[in-house]
Amino acid sequence: MKIATILIALLINCAVFSQQPISPTDSLIVTGKIKSPAVFRLADLDTFRTAAIKDLVIYNHKGEAKNTLTGIRGIPLKSLLASIEFIYENPKKLNEFYFVFTASDGYKVVFSWNEIYNTEVGDNFFVVTEMGGKKLREMEQRIIFISTADLKTGRRYIKGLSKIEVKQIE
Repeated sequence: MKIATILIALLINCAVFSQQPISPTDSLIVTGKIKSPAVFRLADLDTFRTAAIKDLVIYNHKGEAKNTLTGIRGIPLKSLLASIEFIYENPKKLNEFYFVFTASDGYKVVFSWNEIYNTEVGDNFFVVTEMGGKKLREMEQRIIFISTADLKTGRRYIKGLSKIEVKQIE
């Protein structure tokens, strides 16, 4: 009887705390400290120039390999954000800007303005448009964001990206 109770408790615990499926997104909105919000729908993303990206091993926070992404193409983040006009008093204020990337399941990742625009790391941020032989519309976890320069790639592998908020430190 005790063993059955323990097994049932373990099964319930696994069901409650297991990772929930990530809803795919069909658009990405950019809001915040910008002149006007921008919405990028799947059709809009199809119009951007893409780059081939070498296969990417996804490592968790412990450095353990969890997955390998293959056949990747993506839009460089800076190209996607090129039309965004930030609101600031003088260029020094851009040092205070940061971006919050939010997925459909609430997962969030933060990037600084300088990380994106003032380091080589920023050249390695992509919105994925093709992966594993599937185009954007066919991908189950779209819209996907990756950083190919990270050591622990899983921390900033964002599936179901729905929003980028541009903020300024107060």
